[in-house]
Amino acid sequence: MLTDHLVESWQVTCRGTSVESFKLAILNNLQYRLAKGHQHTTQYDLFQSVAYAAADHLVERWILTQETYYREKPKRVYYLSMEFLMGRTLGNCLINLGLYDTCKQALEELGLDLEEMRECEMDAGLGNGGLGRLAACFLDSLATLNIPAHGFGIRYDYGLFNQKIVNGRQMETPDSWLSLPNPWEVARPEHVFTVRFGGRTEQHTERDGATRAYWRDADEVLAMAYDTPVPGYQTHNVNTLRLWTARSSDEFNLDYFNHGDYIAACEKKVLTENITKVLYPNDNVSQGKALRLKQEYFLVSASIQDIVQRFKGDFGNDWSAFPESIAIQLNDTHPALAIPELMRILVDEEDLSWEKAWAICTNTFAYTNHTLMPEALEQWPVRLMEALLPRHMEIIYRINHYFLKEVARQYPGDVERLRRLSLIAEDGEQRVRMAHLAVVGSHKVNGVAALHSHLMRETIFRDFAELWPKKFTNVTNGVTPRRWLKKANPPLSNLITSAIGEEWVKDLSRLRELERVADDPAFQEEWRRVKQSCKGPLIQLVQDETGISISANTLFDVQVKRIHEYKRQLLFALYIIASYLRLKEEPQVNWVPRTFLVAGKAAPGYHTAKLIIHLINRIAETINSDRSVRDHMRVAFIPNYRVSAAERIIPAANLSEQISTAGTEASGTGNMKLALNGAVTIGTLDGANIEIREEVGEDNIFIFGHTAAQIDALRAQGYCPSAFIESSPLLQRVLHLLACDFFSPSEPGLFRPLYDNLVHCDYFCLLADFADYLACQDRVSDAYQDVARWTRMSILNVARCGKFSSDRTIAQYAQDIWEAKPVEVLPEVLTSPRCPITL
Repeated sequence: MLTDHLVESWQVTCRGTSVESFKLAILNNLQYRLAKGHQHTTQYDLFQSVAYAAADHLVERWILTQETYYREKPKRVYYLSMEFLMGRTLGNCLINLGLYDTCKQALEELGLDLEEMRECEMDAGLGNGGLGRLAACFLDSLATLNIPAHGFGIRYDYGLFNQKIVNGRQMETPDSWLSLPNPWEVARPEHVFTVRFGGRTEQHTERDGATRAYWRDADEVLAMAYDTPVPGYQTHNVNTLRLWTARSSDEFNLDYFNHGDYIAACEKKVLTENITKVLYPNDNVSQGKALRLKQEYFLVSASIQDIVQRFKGDFGNDWSAFPESIAIQLNDTHPALAIPELMRILVDEEDLSWEKAWAICTNTFAYTNHTLMPEALEQWPVRLMEALLPRHMEIIYRINHYFLKEVARQYPGDVERLRRLSLIAEDGEQRVRMAHLAVVGSHKVNGVAALHSHLMRETIFRDFAELWPKKFTNVTNGVTPRRWLKKANPPLSNLITSAIGEEWVKDLSRLRELERVADDPAFQEEWRRVKQSCKGPLIQLVQDETGISISANTLFDVQVKRIHEYKRQLLFALYIIASYLRLKEEPQVNWVPRTFLVAGKAAPGYHTAKLIIHLINRIAETINSDRSVRDHMRVAFIPNYRVSAAERIIPAANLSEQISTAGTEASGTGNMKLALNGAVTIGTLDGANIEIREEVGEDNIFIFGHTAAQIDALRAQGYCPSAFIESSPLLQRVLHLLACDFFSPSEPGLFRPLYDNLVHCDYFCLLADFADYLACQDRVSDAYQDVARWTRMSILNVARCGKFSSDRTIAQYAQDIWEAKPVEVLPEVLTSPRCPITL
C-alpha cells in the first residue's frame, strides 16, 4: 500500500508539464536512469532520456485507464494481429499528450533538437505493409475514442528486413530493431503463459459419463508479455499493445551439460525462442511453413489464455457474460486458430458443453478479410496441423461436422456445395481452409472497402453469404489523422488549423470547412508554398539514400507500397519508359518536368517483384545519366520503405499512383494518406479509390482502365495481350527496349522474364490498360500546368477526405460489430491502488 505522501510526491513528478519540469526530467533520466555523465553521453542516450520523460507522463494515465476498466467492467475489444507496423513513437506520443511544443522548447533550451532526437528512434517494423499499419492506426483511434481495447501481437526480435539496393538489386539485411533498448515497452515477466505443440490426445470417459480429451506429451513454450502504452489524443485513456515473446520452459539441460555436451544443453532454448525471432519466415520450404504456423498459434494461445484469465478475474465462472463483455477481432486469417483454441479451453479445461462453448465463440469472434487473392487465403496441410496441434485438428473436424450438417439441412443433396463449403479442402493434399474457419466461427465478417466487400460476397465467400446473408458487412478502412497529417506534415497541418481551427484532428469531417477557401487566391498561394516546403525533407532523403539530386520544381509522381505484380509497379515503369521515348523523339513538346519516385519492399522469395525493383533502378540509371532529358525527368527508387520514410514522402507528393488491377486491391490506405496530404490520385476503380472518387468528386481525381467486371470479362474471353500491343506503336517500342536488353546491356536476357510474362500472359492486364493510362497521364500534365486548378484539386482532396479517418472506421466497428461503448478515464487523483494492477 502506498502512503499518501509518496503518492503525492509521485503525482507532482509525473504531472509536471512545464518546460522547466521537462528539462529536469530529461536530465534526471540521463543521470539516474541511464547513469551517463556529460562526456559519455551518446545521441541515443539523449533520445532515450527524452522518450522516458514522455513515457513518464503516460504511466499515471495508463494505470488510471486499467483501474477504470477494472472498476466499471465494460465490454473490452481485443484486436489480434500478426502485424503491428507502429513506426516511431516519440513524435506521436508527444502530440497525443499535448506536449510536443513543450518538449521542443525544453530541448532547444538544452541546446538540442527534437527532430534529431526523433531520427535516433528505430522504426518498430513489425509488419509487412498495409495490414500492420492499419492495425497501428486502429490502436490510435481506439484510445482516442475511449474504447476499452487491447492489441495482441508478437514481439519479433527482427522485424521486416532492411532493404538495401546493391547494383540495382534488392538485398535483405536483418532489421535489428531491438539492438538498442526500447524505452516504450514494459516487460511483464509475471504475465507468462504456457503454449504447447505436438504430442498426442487421449479420450477418457469420466465418472459422470462425459468423454473428455486430454492433450499429452506436448512440447512446452513460454509466452512472456511486453506491454506498450497507446495514448489517445486529447484524452486520459491509454490502452495497451501487448506483444508476446517466446521463452524456453527448459532454460538449460543440466544433464547434457554434466556430460560435456554444451551445445545440446542449450539447444532447446535456442530452438524454442526461434518462434518469435523473425517476422514471417519464408514459407516456401516445409520448415518455414511449420515455423509460421507455430507463430500463429503462439500468438492466439497466449492471447486467448490472457483474455480468459482476465475475464475470470472480473466475472468468475459466469460464462454467459463472456460474449457480453468481450469482443475479439481477427485481423485477417492469421489469428483464425483463436477459434479452436477458445473451444479447447472452454471444453477441455472449463468443462463447458460443446453447444455452450460454440455459442460463446461465435458470439465473441469477428473476422476482417483483407484480400481476395487466393495465395493469401491461408490453407494449412492437415498432416502439419495434426503433428503440431493434434487437439485443435480434432476440434476443427468436429466444427466442420456440425457445420456441414447444417448446410445439408439447408441444401439437401447438394454434395458439391458441401465440398465447396467444407473447412477441409480435399483436392490433392488435405488442407484446412483458415478463411472458412474464420467465417464459420465468427458472428460478423467484414471487407474493408465497398468494392472489396461486394466482391468478397460474390466470389470467395459466395456460398457463405447465401447461407448467412446478415453475417457479411463492409467497414471501409481509414488512417489516423494524428500520425498521417498532424505529425507527418506540420506545415500543412498548421495551415489547415489557421484556416478552420484544430477540431479537425479529432473530427476529420471538419476538413470540409476548407472548401470555402479552396478558390481564395491568397489561400491557394499559401497552400502551394506549404506543399513546396514539404519537398525539402524528401529531396534530402533521396540524396542521402540514393545519391540522386532531384528538383523541387517538378511534379513529384509517387508510387509507394509493397512491391507486387497486382499493384502494377511494372505498369508505372512502362509509363516512365514511354515518357522517356516520347521526350527523346519530340524534345520540343511542352513537357511537364516530373520526378518519378518509387519505394517498397519485395518479399525475399518473390523473384518477379525483385526483378521489377531491379528494372526500375536500371531505368533510373539510364534516364538520370542522359543529359538531354535530365531537366525534364528524373527517376529514383528510395530504398528501405518504412513508416518514418513515408512521413517524408507522402507530404511531398503531387500525384499519387494507385494503379492496381481493378478487383485486386482490397482497400489500400496509402491512397488515403496521400490524398489527405494534398496529392491528387491517378488510379483504377479498385479498392477504396472508388470511395475516394465519390468523396472528392470526379473532377478532382484521374481514373483510367478497365473495371473489375471488365477485367473478368477480358479473362473469360481469353484475354490476348497481342491485340493491345499491335494497336500501340509506342507500346511496341517500350516492350522492344525490354526485349533487346537496352536497360541491361551487360546482362543479356535479364529482364526477359518480365517481357515474356507481359507478352504471353499479362494476368494483371497491364497492357490492356496501358493506352488509357498514358492518355490519363496526359490529362494530369494538362491539369498540373493550370496552377490554380491543380491547387484547388489539391485543397479539395484534403477537404473531402474526412470519411477516411480511422476514427470513423473504429466508430463503425464499435457500433455495428463489437457493440462496445466508450469509457472515459477521468483525471482523478490517484490515492492508493484500488485493484490489482493488471495491465
